[in-house]
Amino acid sequence: MEKKSQKKIDELLGLLKMERQEDISIYNQKILEVNLTDRARRGTSLYPLELKESGYGIGAQPFVVLERTKDEGRSHQFSPGKIVNFFTNQSAVNEPNVKGIVNYVSKGIIKVFLYQSDLPDWVDLGKLGLDLLFDDRSYNEMEKALRLTMAAERNKLEHFREIFKGDKACEFEKSKKPSYSNMLNDSQNEAVDKILRAEDASIVHGPPGTGKTTTIVEAIRLLAAKGDKVLACAPSNTAVDWITLKLSIAGLNVIRIGNISRVDEDIIQHTLEHRLYNSPEAKEIKKMKRQAEDCRKMARKFKRKFGSTQREQRRELFKEAREISNQVKMIESYMVDKILTEADVVTATLVGSNNRYVEHRRFDVVVIDEAAQALEPATWIPITKADKKVILAGDPFQLPPTVKSKKAARAGLEKTLIEQSIEKFKHVSLLNVQYRMNEMIMGFSNKRFYNDQLMADPSVKYQTLHLKNGSTQVMEFIDTAGCGFEEKRNPRSRSLFNEGEYQILWKHLDLLLTRFDMSRPPSIGIISPYKEQVLFLKENIKDYFDFVPDIQFDINTIDSFQGQEKDVIYISLVRNNEKGEIGFLKDYRRMNVAMTRARKKLVIIGDSATLANDKFYQEFMDYCELNEFYKSAWEYL
Repeated sequence: MEKKSQKKIDELLGLLKMERQEDISIYNQKILEVNLTDRARRGTSLYPLELKESGYGIGAQPFVVLERTKDEGRSHQFSPGKIVNFFTNQSAVNEPNVKGIVNYVSKGIIKVFLYQSDLPDWVDLGKLGLDLLFDDRSYNEMEKALRLTMAAERNKLEHFREIFKGDKACEFEKSKKPSYSNMLNDSQNEAVDKILRAEDASIVHGPPGTGKTTTIVEAIRLLAAKGDKVLACAPSNTAVDWITLKLSIAGLNVIRIGNISRVDEDIIQHTLEHRLYNSPEAKEIKKMKRQAEDCRKMARKFKRKFGSTQREQRRELFKEAREISNQVKMIESYMVDKILTEADVVTATLVGSNNRYVEHRRFDVVVIDEAAQALEPATWIPITKADKKVILAGDPFQLPPTVKSKKAARAGLEKTLIEQSIEKFKHVSLLNVQYRMNEMIMGFSNKRFYNDQLMADPSVKYQTLHLKNGSTQVMEFIDTAGCGFEEKRNPRSRSLFNEGEYQILWKHLDLLLTRFDMSRPPSIGIISPYKEQVLFLKENIKDYFDFVPDIQFDINTIDSFQGQEKDVIYISLVRNNEKGEIGFLKDYRRMNVAMTRARKKLVIIGDSATLANDKFYQEFMDYCELNEFYKSAWEYL
């Protein structure tokens, strides 16, 4: 008889199918039905690209390193882990397309591993480009994990299924002498203690600035000290890179599997590739790879019209190249197994946690950081590899996962596993001391999302900017009502921008900068929920910072600011229309992320007439008025 938990997993499979179909439909509209010029403009293609390097990585997998030669500053949608089509526009080539996966992207450089045994013959011919492909791999891994979970019987995976989707409660060992670190606060130490005592699962709820990653890293350090092998995952490559860095600083032997978003030495040195190519066997491996490539090059030199002798020689050269490559694979396979076995922690994205290097590996403990950003089906991929316990950490009141099918979202796909667990489990560890914001910046989010359970640490509670005029005001809502700053829509991108809000932001920032003590320059972030407003701000304001080069600043969307913090944050809300429509400003969790990036000053610019119809924004404006944070844009006109 099917259990309740199995039925819930089966329902989840149905929702995943809906999401896949919607994703395919969007891909067809945005990419398949659009010409190359428009794809390049939209950022779903990169063309033309110049070949900077090519070669063979682990397992003799070919790679190419490409550089943008046109529109270098134009934004695009390529990021580590994306599935791509590597192509040439040379008309004489018979098979001009090869599938691959983006390994990393950095300052106009993009590295791609190809899904075939050899580099294409046309790789040196020029007219190269990349197209985004539909990512079937992610859906296949999620579906495989769900089917495995649904079928699980009399094993640990069945137990996890009953814990998260059934009626079983989490169990904890009786309290021994709890582990206590002077580097952690009481709530963080309690969370670590629960993780260590958990017999199956533990949940860590970490609001902004509360040291969630610090807590998780300390727990992993203590688990590794006990001899547990840990798999630490997160939904994005950026988040995985961050926890990899923090684990290495804690002194752990950590191995990063898969694609990386950062290419600096701090991350590179922990990748599987770096460890392999710096092993004692590396010199011999490189020599053998060169031999195999020389054989391939010699074989390719033969022209189409040649006799049986040349044909036999070419066959022998390709055969020799394959034999050498197979020997390399055997040596590398042994080395990879050794490196992973000796590691304290392996880190990967959720989908990457089942790649070919760790596909058949088991781990004592699986830790999923930023679990509130992950679709539930993706969360089950690493859970299937856990032998003892699963730890979920995150905050369901920050960035949610992206669900493309509205029907699937309404049916429950947008609700993450950690969100369900926080509602269901009795023993959830809430980290309640934040180390980022002045308490007044924290105040509205604390009341609206966290039931006033958060406290600002004394080190940040009253922190303010050091301004020459002595002003200590930490928040401002600048109301553009009555100024005629109507939103506009870019007909190509369909995204919105607001030129009037830019004018107010620029004048406010210009005035603020004249009051800074430049011996202690602040960091500044400028955020908008709308990509078109971000592009407009970048085009118009970026040059201004050439005059103040000592100031760190960033202009980006809310999603790009997740995990970041700045001394000063500006938020341009954009929406200004007679109908009072606010679109996806209704995603209050995203606004929570934006509002909680500021350490010492938060400035929000918006139109009260448009926002007032929404209860969330009305409450925010009431909070500003009550605390004398309200200003009119007329002061800057």
